[in-house]
Parts: sequence; structure tokens; C-alpha cells
Amino acid sequence: MADPRLSMIDERLNGISNILAISSGKGGVGKSLVASTLGLILAKRNYEVGLLDIDFTSPSTHIILNMGDLCPKEDKGIVPPEIYGLKYMSIVYYSREHPLPLRGIDVSNVLAELFAVTIWGNLDFLIIDMPPGISDAMLDIIKLVKRIRFLIVTTSSQLAFETVRKLICLLLTSKIPVIGVIENMKMKGSRSVQPYVEEMDVKFWGEIPFDIKIEEALGDVDKLLDTEFSRKMEEISIGRI
Repeated sequence: MADPRLSMIDERLNGISNILAISSGKGGVGKSLVASTLGLILAKRNYEVGLLDIDFTSPSTHIILNMGDLCPKEDKGIVPPEIYGLKYMSIVYYSREHPLPLRGIDVSNVLAELFAVTIWGNLDFLIIDMPPGISDAMLDIIKLVKRIRFLIVTTSSQLAFETVRKLICLLLTSKIPVIGVIENMKMKGSRSVQPYVEEMDVKFWGEIPFDIKIEEALGDVDKLLDTEFSRKMEEISIGRI
């Protein structure tokens, strides 16, 4: 018997023009920061934007945005709270500060339920902060969410890019659009991943230099948007998505 949640997911996402997954091969490359900042940049430009954090390993967008006590409401589904021009939903509303020891069918059920019950309404963009790597969650989301496109975040580290290369290969083989790669936390003198990205026939969006001021800007959106990271993020992203 077909899962009735699948048709409900299509209905919930029907009013969203662009669904963009921010992903990486491994954690610690700034994926959540890219997702949060991109959402803020688009909202600042008067787009209707949603941000969904489904990083089962370590959700952190609520810390970056300082969500405080804001919580979703129930009204024939789950209505995300709004802050800084974003509609916001996170797996942390279910896990709180506890780890989620899920695998296999449990992950699939949580994701299907989350997408089926969340009421986004009409959006120009839904930004999804993905779990790192190639996991059950990644494979489930590809299956559940039609029209999804991926923006990949890496660093110049050879180890980080090797995991990214495998992720890109999986997506391209599955005919899932990869709209670009961002090289984050770029240090002077480090190698560039640009030629390796372009060898895979994927667009290289650009480099974002390591910004020492990011740590003190976490939880303060005004400070975050005033960092070199945010300015560079806006420069390389607007017009590409």
C-alpha cells in the first residue's frame, strides 16, 4: 500500500518555487552557516524564504539565528515560526538538545512525517540544511522531495573534497541537479578546488575567505550580515539561484 504521506508531501511543497539543499561530504565545513546566511540574504531582498534544518547529526541553525523560545504552532499541521523574514523549522524542535539515535526506517519515517506535516505556504525559496555525507537521510530526501537542487559546500582540504567528490558523483548519477560548489574557509596559500570541480562539469561559485569574526557573530544576525563571510556569500550567490 502506498504511503499516504507521499501525496501530502507533494501538496505541502506545491507552493514553493525553488527547493535548495545545502549539503557537504562531511561536517565542519560551514554548511549550516551557508544555509542560514543564504536564507537571510534572500529574505533581505524581499523573497519569501523558508529554512529547514534536518541535520540529524548536529542541528545548529537555531544557534546561528538565536531562535530562543520560538516554536512552531499546530493548525491542521505544523506552522513554522517566523523570524528575520524567514519561516523556520528544525529537527531540534523534536530532539531538543538530545542526540537522535536513529537509523534506517526510523530516519525515513521522521523525514516523511516532517515534510508531510509542515505547512510552508507559498515560498520563493526553501533552503534545506542537510545532514553531511551520503546517508539514509540524503537518499530519503532525494526520493521524497521533487524539484530539489543541491548547492555543495567544501573546504580546500583534500579530505573534505574527496567526500564532496563522491557526493557529487552520487547526485549526478541520480540525475539530481547540482547548481554549484562553494569553497568555504579559504586560507591564503591553500590549494583551490576549482579545477577539480570543473572537471566534474559542475559550476564553481567561488571562494569564501576564512573570517575570524564569524564566531563572535553567531546568534547575532545583524553582526552576521556585517561580516566578510556574508558579503562574499551574497556576492557569489545572487544571480546564480
